[in-house]
Amino acid sequence: MNEPPLTSLIEDYRLRVEKALESYLPSVSEPPERLHAAMRYAVLGDGKRVRPLQVYLTGESLGVELSVLDGPACAVEMIHAYSLIHDDLPAMDDDDFRRGKPTLHRAYDEATAILAGDALQVLAFSVLSRPGPGPGDTRSKLAIIQCLADAAGTSGMAGGQVVDIEATGKVLSLGELEQMHLLKTGRLIQACVKMAALCCPGLPAEVARGLAQYGRDIGLAFQIKDDILDVVGDSRTLGKTTGADQALEKATYPGLVGLEAAQNKAADLAGSACAALEPMGSKADRLKELAEYIVSRQS
Repeated sequence: MNEPPLTSLIEDYRLRVEKALESYLPSVSEPPERLHAAMRYAVLGDGKRVRPLQVYLTGESLGVELSVLDGPACAVEMIHAYSLIHDDLPAMDDDDFRRGKPTLHRAYDEATAILAGDALQVLAFSVLSRPGPGPGDTRSKLAIIQCLADAAGTSGMAGGQVVDIEATGKVLSLGELEQMHLLKTGRLIQACVKMAALCCPGLPAEVARGLAQYGRDIGLAFQIKDDILDVVGDSRTLGKTTGADQALEKATYPGLVGLEAAQNKAADLAGSACAALEPMGSKADRLKELAEYIVSRQS
């Protein structure tokens, strides 16, 4: 029996996580109505859903039931959405558009945007801590919560954002730029892989190590591709303004090493990510397809 193409699977998982997010997000009929409406505005609708997709495809490759993966997939997307809300604020990048529509602070106001981001961050961990489908033992559940917290905090996304801010207008070394990208973007994407693996207790050590390396390499490749798309992408396709990195004098791979070298680096990382999955054999085929998708995407 032929398996569906990756594009079809991406859409299936996008619809699945959208439905799950819809159920987890508070209703606009519940007070505070405006805050709940803002949270839903920021999360639901258009979005690549690459992070939930990474959770689902990793779990699928390990034989984990999809219902077990819904919580981690939604939690990481909520963390991602909160980070975008705060990243778009005037105090940060001051962006007007996100996912093809006005950014949250433009559609509502700055105070509501800040609070919506705060609430989404808390809700992500609430989702992971709830009873229901998920790892059967408390130790695995706590490990998943810890994994996401580490990836989102000062040793991950938040810390990387600080490095990004402090690097504005400066020339970083290649090592410094790579470390910034690994923290700001890579750690959260790597956490997607790790959380799915933690849903499968007793995983062989070599498989766990391979998945961790895959997640690291794909996380860095994803950010490099984002840097590339900011230079060569189409605003209508991306759903956000291109050229913003250069306008804000941000450190990027194309800016430091040139466009061709950045493209080669992303491709090399995708290759090393796939090589790390060899202990899984053919079970990793979908993850390898995803690696190729990440570095070849146009949005």
